[in-house]
Amino acid sequence: MSKEKGKLLCFDLVLLIVLVMIDRITKRIAVIKLKDQPAFNIIDGVLEFNYLENRGAAFGMLQNQKVFFVFVALVFLGVILFVLFRTPDHKKYFKLHVLLTMIAGGAIGNMIDRLRFDYVVDFIYIVLINFPVFNVADMYVTFATAILIIEVLFVYKDNDFNFLSFNQKKFRELK
Repeated sequence: MSKEKGKLLCFDLVLLIVLVMIDRITKRIAVIKLKDQPAFNIIDGVLEFNYLENRGAAFGMLQNQKVFFVFVALVFLGVILFVLFRTPDHKKYFKLHVLLTMIAGGAIGNMIDRLRFDYVVDFIYIVLINFPVFNVADMYVTFATAILIIEVLFVYKDNDFNFLSFNQKKFRELK
């Protein structure tokens, strides 16, 4: 591993820790200030903080499927680690590192809740569009995934991801 690659992976780790800490802190504040309390209006009719213990996925789907959610999160984290380690240390992949680290941070933040409490603490509610209650980790995953899709579709070229291909010659030599 090159020195530059090591620096980039250290950056990823520091960013991951900061993102998870922000998620943990906001959820802790939500528990302390919002649990068993009426909704707290931020912008009347638009945004409020409203404590919710979510035992499912987005929109309340798959209630009480803790093992499934943890398994899926671990698989995604494994894929993200694989991609981060394989990604060249070229400047054009820096955004990819940040976006994948944000997705990992969100997955870890919610996985910690599931493992500790059997539910995820959600508290941000957009009243205006009656959007399901969510949390900071969900914002990381949603925002980073949307930007990643745009990047893959419109910025990166097909051959920009050749580093993820398995070299068939090397694969045959291992057999």
